[in-house]
Amino acid sequence: MTFVTRARARVDRMACPWLIRRFIDPAARILFVPADLVFAEAAAVSALPFDVPGVELGHHGDRCSFDAFLDRYDLDDPALRRMALIVRGADTDRLDLVPEAAGLFAIATGFQKLMPDRFANDDAMLEAEMPMYDALYEFCRSQVAA
Repeated sequence: MTFVTRARARVDRMACPWLIRRFIDPAARILFVPADLVFAEAAAVSALPFDVPGVELGHHGDRCSFDAFLDRYDLDDPALRRMALIVRGADTDRLDLVPEAAGLFAIATGFQKLMPDRFANDDAMLEAEMPMYDALYEFCRSQVAA
C-alpha cells in the first residue's frame, strides 16, 4: 500500500505512518509531498491521502487522523485507543486532554529542532521517531493493563 500526506510532519503525520507500518502494512510506502500536491500525487501513484482536509483518513470533529486510521482498519486495541488520546491532544493543541499529550508535543517539536540538517526530510524524521512511538505504545499497553 502507498499513503501520501503533507511534508514537514510533526505529530499526527508521524504517528500515522508508525501505525501503518506496525499494524496495517509493514511494507507500506509513505510519501511526504508539498500540501498542494497531495491529491495529484495520490492519483498518480494510486495512494491513499491522509491528514489533509476532505479525506476519510483525516481530522473529523475533534478527532485526528490517527483516530480515523483506527476506525477504518478496525484497530480496537485498547492501548492504541489510549495512544490516540495522546496523539490527538498533542496534534490539536489540546495539551490538557491527557497528561502525556504535552510531553509528546514537546518531544515531537524537539525532534524538528534536533540537528535540522539530519532531519531535513520527513523520511529521516520518521525513521528517527519510530522507536519513540514504539515506546509510547508500550507505555499505553502498560497503562491499560494496570
